[in-house]
Amino acid sequence: MDSIFIRANHSSRYDCKSDDEKYSDDKEGSSNYPFVSALSMSGGNGDNSYSTNSLLQKRVLSRTKAALVENTKEMMISMDFPSCIKVADLGCSSGQNTFLAMSEIVNAINALCKEWNKNPPEIDCCLNDLPSNDFNTTFKFITSFNKKFAREGSCFFSGVPGSFYSRLFPLKSLHLIHSIYSIHFLSKVPDGLEKNKMSVYIASSSPISEYKAYLNQFQKDFTTFLRMRSEEMVSNGRMVLTLIGRKTLDNPLYRDCCHFWTLLSQSLHDLVLDGILSASKVSSFKMPFYDPSKEEVTDLIRKEGSFKINDLETHGFDLGHSVVEDCSLQSHGVKAGQKEASCIRAVTETMLVAHFGDDINIDTLFNKYACRVSQHASCRIKTSVSLVVSLVRK
Repeated sequence: MDSIFIRANHSSRYDCKSDDEKYSDDKEGSSNYPFVSALSMSGGNGDNSYSTNSLLQKRVLSRTKAALVENTKEMMISMDFPSCIKVADLGCSSGQNTFLAMSEIVNAINALCKEWNKNPPEIDCCLNDLPSNDFNTTFKFITSFNKKFAREGSCFFSGVPGSFYSRLFPLKSLHLIHSIYSIHFLSKVPDGLEKNKMSVYIASSSPISEYKAYLNQFQKDFTTFLRMRSEEMVSNGRMVLTLIGRKTLDNPLYRDCCHFWTLLSQSLHDLVLDGILSASKVSSFKMPFYDPSKEEVTDLIRKEGSFKINDLETHGFDLGHSVVEDCSLQSHGVKAGQKEASCIRAVTETMLVAHFGDDINIDTLFNKYACRVSQHASCRIKTSVSLVVSLVRK
């Protein structure tokens, strides 16, 4: 049996500001970059949807599922096999990928209960993303999931729309949290960025103040995320987070020439040179994103103090190869470039359209992007990595 419903949620605050003051701060902080409110993966299941272009996330999960399975088992044993557990997937997006993590969790629980001769628990599976997320496409897969992975009446699904930088669940209700490729997205574009740069993100040519602004926003957001989750989780609850990070380098501004945001910046600049977009409009588009180093992540976890770090892994990140299923295509730079362009398009299209409106032709932009990728097909120096951190609620 499956249960499908959407829950509204109310934010709780750990500061002393009133609702009006907090709303005013949020409105002021987002007014310079209103397109951030459109942040969501492309919905549906068409050629340009996130559901169709999320092979990278699927492969990342296959690399990190060992940590998810291990933490699931440790949680069950430490809590003496509770009869009901509540699991949340934060930033679930849409499509079949949403259920990959849930299937690993359910399988791990059932296998462990069989091994220990315990009755499997009922599982409350909560899928969270922003209200603009295409939950309907995701819900279509619930019936097939239950037929394949769950005993009758053992799993119950619900959608929880809202920002994970706010409270989403009742106090001390969650046993296990999973999130993949979501927390690197910030609650807003940082304040104080240079307005005359043609880069959508930090680049080697950026002033050091731009890096500090992004780092400061990540510190605020990630600390808020940890505090909200600490209120919602039971003692000894587990959290497994996977996010895009960067290798530790002496120069925090450095991003390689084939970095995905560098390529997007160059592609937008191509449209400026073609007379399609204005330079001022492009310079005012910045990504609400930050790729932290593992040291920055661990430092914030320790300072916030609610969680113990169980483990932190670093995995290679290669967007170009990760989106090519047929290895024979890798020798064809343009085809590989089209695959990567489709992946980035699925992530950014809603924001690009919200910012540029009718001025931008998305097909033209990502044709430019595909060509840019093909020019860097041999790039082997990657600054991006996947960080996988496992946490235990103290």
